[in-house]
Amino acid sequence: MKKLASFLYSILGGACIGIGGTVFLSCENKVTGAVFFCLGLFAICTFGFNLFTGKVGYVFEQPLAYTGFVLSVWLGNLVGTGLVGYAVRATRIAGIAEKAATICQAKLDDNLLSIFILSIFCNILMFIAVDGFKNNSHEVGKYIGIFLGVIVFILCGFEHCVANMYYFSVANVWSGKALLYLLVMSVGNACGGVIIPLCRKLKEQA
Repeated sequence: MKKLASFLYSILGGACIGIGGTVFLSCENKVTGAVFFCLGLFAICTFGFNLFTGKVGYVFEQPLAYTGFVLSVWLGNLVGTGLVGYAVRATRIAGIAEKAATICQAKLDDNLLSIFILSIFCNILMFIAVDGFKNNSHEVGKYIGIFLGVIVFILCGFEHCVANMYYFSVANVWSGKALLYLLVMSVGNACGGVIIPLCRKLKEQA
């Protein structure tokens, strides 16, 4: 039952990112869209939902079984973003799928090294946002970190694997290549997410 509840929280985490992606696609102005996209991570942190890019940063601080948990979160996020993406395609706002398709095409036309590097940068920011919410003693600071982390990664064009799960779904551009790119994004996010924790651990041991 606990594993089922955890998986449902992962689906909800993906759905929150999907809703954030929907409002981003609905905004004409990129800065405005980036600001409102923050709702996704805000809801996840507030309600304790599971998000791959938030959980993966702690993989070296937890028992080996935690890796299996992180993989289940990734899968749940995929289900959640897919549900939102394909649900949106069945509504009157389905026109945003055209904008999503343009975004996806730019990603899929990129090379894998570029995708990997951009994914690393993305999750450095995501770890700052999530860990700040978790450990910052200042109530306002908790939320400033969330908003700045999300806004900056979007405006920089960094790659967030869960957000891209949604974009690939709402644009309906899934293919073998799309899956390969998503996996590279996920590995890049994982690498970026552990940089600060590992450096922090080395400092503590020094």
